[in-house]
Amino acid sequence: MTEVKPLCRFCGAPLVHSFLDLGSMPLANSYLEHAELEKPEPRYPLHARLCERCRLVQVEEVVPADAIFGEYAYFSSYSDTWVAHARAYAEAMTERLALGPKSRVIEVASNDGYLLQHFVAANIPVLGVEPAANVAEAAEAKGVQTRTTFFNHETAEALRAEGYAAELMVANNVLAHVPDLNGFVAGFATLLKPEGMLTVEVPHLLNLIQEVQFDTIYHEHFCYFSLAVIERVFSAHGLRVFDVEELPTHGGSLRVFACRADCASHAEAPGLTRVRTQERDARLDAPETYRGFAPRVEAIRDALVSFLDQTRAAGKAVAAYGAAAKGNTLLNYCGIGTDRIAYVLDRNPVKQGRYLPGSHIPILAPEKIGETRPDFVLILPWNLRDEIAAVLAKVGTWGGQLVTAIPALEIFAPPR
Repeated sequence: MTEVKPLCRFCGAPLVHSFLDLGSMPLANSYLEHAELEKPEPRYPLHARLCERCRLVQVEEVVPADAIFGEYAYFSSYSDTWVAHARAYAEAMTERLALGPKSRVIEVASNDGYLLQHFVAANIPVLGVEPAANVAEAAEAKGVQTRTTFFNHETAEALRAEGYAAELMVANNVLAHVPDLNGFVAGFATLLKPEGMLTVEVPHLLNLIQEVQFDTIYHEHFCYFSLAVIERVFSAHGLRVFDVEELPTHGGSLRVFACRADCASHAEAPGLTRVRTQERDARLDAPETYRGFAPRVEAIRDALVSFLDQTRAAGKAVAAYGAAAKGNTLLNYCGIGTDRIAYVLDRNPVKQGRYLPGSHIPILAPEKIGETRPDFVLILPWNLRDEIAAVLAKVGTWGGQLVTAIPALEIFAPPR
């Protein structure tokens, strides 16, 4: 029987090129209660493919989005770095667009109000659109008006009919989470005012490839974007990209600025040319650029497993920090469980007392580290390395060291 190839969620072409096959994985954000540990744990294929026609890297929708995002364990406000990033953005956009009490800011996937709270504090009307009810409730408690629903073209039409339209729309780290990419992007042009601005932040595919950031691949990340693909998708739905900023967040991200295609007031900025040139020089338009990624991923796996086995043989204890989705991809791909890592620390009380999916490593509050004094602490959210290293400074008082696995194994002393 001929294998039926999945189709590209943007252009509909058959997906014939494999980028990285991670095998069968549990959902990265499905943290377990103790009673669930003995039950069969669902696992689903996790295979990233490249569309030959439009160059969108993507995984299949093997689980409905509402099964992933209906109740969500990720709260943005538990990262001080991310909240500071949001505050700086709000201040910059308020000044750039002269936002005030008669303006409107709409954020899609507004999470717990981590960003919109800064506009609220400046007396600027906001609306958050957030599908996870538990997270939306936290935003409402901060005074952030929030609609608990998935964003798409129909949602945008309904909000427009209610009188909502925005000078500024924001979509941070959500474009990757959308299985219906076309319906989602079409909603932006609907809700933007004629001269309005949209900013979208996405991890940059170029960094994923160059820095071997394979752990950012998991089921709820349906797509992995280059600037060229974003321009292609936006153009198909009445939007024009006019500027790009490169950000250090999430291992290297793009902040893409766009407006309605019929808006002439936003001229192209130098950042657009700069990133276009980077992608051209890296040959992101060539299928061969995406080949050879899997062996580099296997080398990271082998180095981490070897290190953990050596430390175990030497009688050393290893803990981890950050019960992050990317960490779950790493641990499950490497086959790491409680035999190699005793526990993981996390600030989020929603996760504490639960267990990581697949690996079943228990999640503890950060203060618990002083009770066991591990010899090594593996930082799973490597994108927050500096912030977490500062939190773990006391590990150095008993001679402990910190470890990151990506883009290559590194062992280093905590800051003093």
